[in-house]
Amino acid sequence: MDELSGEHGRAAAGAFAPQLPVALPLLEARQETPRMASLFFPLPERSDPSFRARAVQPGQFVMVWLPGIGERPYAVSYLEEDRFGVTVLRRGPFSTSLHEARPGRMVGFRGPYGRGFWGWRGWPEPSRAVLVAGGCGLAPLKLLADQMPGATIIQGSPTAEDVLFRELLPGQIICTEDGSLGWEGYPTRALEALLRRGKVDAVYTCGPEAMMAPVVDVCWRAGVECQASLERHMKCGFGVCGQCECDGLLVCQEGSVFSADELAKMPSFGRCTRLKSGRKVGVFGQNHCAVRPPDPPEGA
Repeated sequence: MDELSGEHGRAAAGAFAPQLPVALPLLEARQETPRMASLFFPLPERSDPSFRARAVQPGQFVMVWLPGIGERPYAVSYLEEDRFGVTVLRRGPFSTSLHEARPGRMVGFRGPYGRGFWGWRGWPEPSRAVLVAGGCGLAPLKLLADQMPGATIIQGSPTAEDVLFRELLPGQIICTEDGSLGWEGYPTRALEALLRRGKVDAVYTCGPEAMMAPVVDVCWRAGVECQASLERHMKCGFGVCGQCECDGLLVCQEGSVFSADELAKMPSFGRCTRLKSGRKVGVFGQNHCAVRPPDPPEGA
């Protein structure tokens, strides 16, 4: 388990110029749920310093550019022989424009950026690893699930119709807030049940921070290694704009995946995030956020 607490998985340092998007045509749009769609694009035939699609590692992200609209970070959820895909939750003008795109529309990409998940290569017992996803968090975890086919997947969704990749990744433990499918409640409940059985060595999680904070906490208390993928507003992706700063760290470079040990030293985790304006707000919906030191783990 030492591999899970080191610097493994961090993107290699190097020159970041040029950082111009590579334009690719939309090949296919697949509706995954009423609010989520996967968009597929061809893998570039030649390597480009701005977009190294074949180098994407689970947990890394790419910047997606729509001319005249803007640019946003997304995880690569599909990486196939001749194409890749990003899975997009419809929630604002940018994502709506992607949902409404038709085949042939040109979309720009650059990346990958950041540090992805680490410690999973050559994992001796994938069945002792757990992937915990909330909301659209299974999209960034899908590449990891593809590499660890024996891992247990716990997915939390508001309702049954929001469950992602249900047929593509069978055998998931489903938790719905309204009880319409699987366990009623949040995914931490199912995770705690697995931890009590002592069959978990590592947990990888992605989703709303209000969900991930309890996941990291229960893993900490159980003595199980945990990595979490944070979401922050990222305008550049390579550490220039500073928009994604969190407790002195640039999420686009030092993350976006952090270990539980690292998160324990980040007072904002599970408490505060930043709006596009830069103003801090609470992750549970507060209008403002005064950061306090993180709570010490039980028994510390």
